[in-house]
Amino acid sequence: MTMQTTLKDLDWKPVALVPVLALLVLPLIGSPSTWLTLTVAGLAMGMIIFIIASGLTLVFGLMDVLNFGHGVFIALGAFVATSVLGSMGDYTSSSSLWMNMLAVLPAMIVAMLVAGAVGLAFERFIVRPVYGNHLKQILITMGGMIIGEELIKVIWGPLQIPLPLPEGMRGTVLLGDAAVEKYRLIAVVVGLMVFAMLIWTLTRTKIGLLIRAGVQDREMVEALGYRIKRLFIGVFMIGSALAGLGGVMWGLYQQNVIPQMGSQVNVLIFIVLIIGGLGSTGGALIGALLVGLMANYTGFLFPKLALFSNIALMMAILLWRPQGVYALNK
Repeated sequence: MTMQTTLKDLDWKPVALVPVLALLVLPLIGSPSTWLTLTVAGLAMGMIIFIIASGLTLVFGLMDVLNFGHGVFIALGAFVATSVLGSMGDYTSSSSLWMNMLAVLPAMIVAMLVAGAVGLAFERFIVRPVYGNHLKQILITMGGMIIGEELIKVIWGPLQIPLPLPEGMRGTVLLGDAAVEKYRLIAVVVGLMVFAMLIWTLTRTKIGLLIRAGVQDREMVEALGYRIKRLFIGVFMIGSALAGLGGVMWGLYQQNVIPQMGSQVNVLIFIVLIIGGLGSTGGALIGALLVGLMANYTGFLFPKLALFSNIALMMAILLWRPQGVYALNK
């Protein structure tokens, strides 16, 4: 499912992988309530990974940039959230979900703004000199991530910092006999909103049309008077901002943050991108959901195989479709 795919010509086979995986695992788990709890947890984890990966998918799909420094924006967003939420104790300690949201939403917005601004500098001084050369992009962006992690240590320190859930987001709700954590339901909703906004922007707005046209024929769009370079810089900033948002979500999911968290999550991100098809937004969503479900199911059934499960999933998908579930069609 690339940027240009419509529902009419959508290949539904990859979409079916998510419910098929969930249904195949049900007999192994046995208890429907346990299965539902694990499934919602897996979908929530997948949605958070998608939010993080969507920024990198956007940058690669539209700009052909392999940004291995994406992790620094994840960590940056999470650490910014610790500072913002730490100063809003009256809101985070309230048992009201709406009061909690008055703290979490500003934390998300500030994290996205900071990550987007740093992304602008990252594009200007690190990525721009190596456009068109993937090997140099990999090397220089990895170096940029290492520098970014060290700067985070300078500002916030090298130690782990707690990022507890606000009081009203803790606990569980009952779905039948299954207990599901409130925050996981929130993560699913936020992930769906990000996906819907991305697809709507890229397929239904003039800016999305110009960006996609610039990918197809940059010279022609520039001849019509549009400055594609500025649009692409904006795409990089949006990708960085989405990583910052994902960092906030992941930090709250883990309830602690460390400077290396971005590089740790990078492994999952690239597994998702490879499964989905490099540059495919819809493919990234499918890949992220599969990764989240697989991690939770395997962690419950075969804990010793949990680390290997997503690699095995990626290998199986690539044996079926070597270019990922939705190959990019620029």
